[in-house]
Amino acid sequence: MARAIWTGVITFGLVSVPVGLFTATADHTVHFHQLQRGTSDRIRNRRVNQRTGKEVDTGDIVKGYEVGDGEYVVVEPEELEEIAPGRSRTLDITDFVDLDRIAPVYFDRTYYLAPRGKEYLKVYELLRTALAETGKVGVATFVMRNRQYLTALRAEDEVLVLQTLHWADEVRDPVEELPELPSGRVGRGKELDMALSLVDALSGDWDPTRYRDTYQEKVRELVRAKAEGEEVAVAEEAPQATNVVDLMEVLRGSLEQAKGGGKQGAAGSGSADGSRTPASRKKATEKKAAEKKTTEKKATRKKAAEPRKKATAPSRRTPPKRGELRELSKAELYERATDQDIPGRSKMSREQLVDALSGTRSRPKKTTAA
Repeated sequence: MARAIWTGVITFGLVSVPVGLFTATADHTVHFHQLQRGTSDRIRNRRVNQRTGKEVDTGDIVKGYEVGDGEYVVVEPEELEEIAPGRSRTLDITDFVDLDRIAPVYFDRTYYLAPRGKEYLKVYELLRTALAETGKVGVATFVMRNRQYLTALRAEDEVLVLQTLHWADEVRDPVEELPELPSGRVGRGKELDMALSLVDALSGDWDPTRYRDTYQEKVRELVRAKAEGEEVAVAEEAPQATNVVDLMEVLRGSLEQAKGGGKQGAAGSGSADGSRTPASRKKATEKKAAEKKTTEKKATRKKAAEPRKKATAPSRRTPPKRGELRELSKAELYERATDQDIPGRSKMSREQLVDALSGTRSRPKKTTAA
């Protein structure tokens, strides 16, 4: 059974509920000890006086804030304790805001909150339900381990989740901090349409179990291989950056791979971003040019062999049957919708794309008043 790392009371208005705070995540990082090379001797870190080189006892250590070259204001640990903000154990909700209004960069660590006793279950569930139905989060501050935290309290299916937030002055402005950023948005064109098609082809439901920390797995495999005297596998080289000149080719190759190989990645030639070597790009370009030339020759021969049709009013092209369209992937449906310039295609579901391409419209579902 997990132990609470902090206990206190949540208050909103005049309502209060005693709770305990529990860590929501566990670290799976492989940890190593420091050893002296060639021995099994552990290395220890000790607090040493920089001037004398002698070890200093913990009780003789104070904090110092540098105000000049070698000049410090000395602060005792007890003095910090005395000025600790809000020394009560209260998590006071002062505001309720929409969750999507808080930028992800503000979120830090995640904790679970649980009621401290069966008698508090009803009040706890009342707050959780209110947050869930309104889509709001409670903004509150509290003190833990001599530090004040800004937090967001939100509702999950069965539990209240508390997420610590960065203060406003801790979040950097990307425009001021980063050396290069795009000056404008990408205009509408084939590249953007193909990128949207690629995103649709690789879209799916969020399932965190599909992802794993492959680096930590390789670290464990490294330790096992060295312990058993086996050869250690070397990691692959990092992929090359995609050249702007080859962008359409890379996008097209990524889309073809997404259609053929499912959601194994949008990369081409085994890279993470679809980049290729100059030789593979040249080979792919030559292959596509040859295929295009062959297709054009076949089309020319077929057109010459066909009898001329009378000049009559242009006939309407018969829309494909729904059964035929249902056999296509969403990416293939989107590509057809792009060719036919169907409006709103980027926001359509697979079923809506089938309806639009087959010339039918699905009837909107009736909604009943709550």
